[in-house]
Amino acid sequence: MTALVEVRDLKMHFPIHTGLLRRQTGAVKAVDGISFDIREGETLGLVGESGCGKSTAGRAILRLYDITEGEIVIDGREIGSVTQASLRKVRPTMQMVFQDPQASLNPRMTVASIISEPLDEHTSMSRAEKRERVYDLMDKVGLNRRFANRYPHEFSGGQRQRIGIARALALNPKFIVCDEPIAALDVSIQAQVVNLLEELQDELGLTYLFISHDLSMVRHIADRVAVMYLGKVVELASRDDLYARPQHPYTEALLSAVPEPDPAQAERQGSRIVLQGDVPSPANPPEGCNFCTRCPKVMDVCRRVDPAFREVAPEQWVACHLHDPEHAPAGAP
Repeated sequence: MTALVEVRDLKMHFPIHTGLLRRQTGAVKAVDGISFDIREGETLGLVGESGCGKSTAGRAILRLYDITEGEIVIDGREIGSVTQASLRKVRPTMQMVFQDPQASLNPRMTVASIISEPLDEHTSMSRAEKRERVYDLMDKVGLNRRFANRYPHEFSGGQRQRIGIARALALNPKFIVCDEPIAALDVSIQAQVVNLLEELQDELGLTYLFISHDLSMVRHIADRVAVMYLGKVVELASRDDLYARPQHPYTEALLSAVPEPDPAQAERQGSRIVLQGDVPSPANPPEGCNFCTRCPKVMDVCRRVDPAFREVAPEQWVACHLHDPEHAPAGAP
């Protein structure tokens, strides 16, 4: 399967300015050298705790930021180094569904205006064609077309997220970044929105980067999963391999925290791994491995050398010295 999105050594550092002269004295390393591919028609889940850089990575891949370093190729076009003006031609290919539907929709615009805004910017459709396209999109996402002239505040959270999805689909994109699209919704509505995303993917052949901290939902929707910690991807594997055989200590700790409704299964999984300490600041990450300050399996080399991101099993990539033949302790996997 060919890769629709290729990300290589992507860095997104935000400068820190201090003093009267506002000199740059450091940088917040929100994304610090991540690499992965997203294949055509698949969903890549991007997971990690709050503040690890997931949302920043998603926005950087769509070039909503001018990136610090790295290479981004979407549908065969390198967009990492081009100007924002040049990106206008590529924008229809890639879209985003935002976390908070309340904040991402203009309260002064009707639903019809919100959904047709991308059509106003990027197409020369007539008013009648736009209206027909808006109705078609509302049908696709399960909204009654009679509500086209209502305003966002007249809808529930789940309906507002459907409006955001319809807007993202307006230009027939190939790639959509879903930035925690269910985090702000009631649990009863979350499954409906995720099922809608899956149906649209099957119908339209979409490719998703699904960003979330809800590991059980990622297990439901993703084909492969990338785990982020403090700006770096520490593990990347197929969904089944990652949940059945996590290779990185941080992934093991994350998965041990997922509630298990079956008591017998929970007992088989073993006790929960509780990580000690706090996540270090991305403005001052530790030397060596970013996870060394909290890792229950830390070794001396972890505090000195940043581990390479290597393939330890077919289609399973890990950045950990436990899987480095040179440094792995005896009996390590």
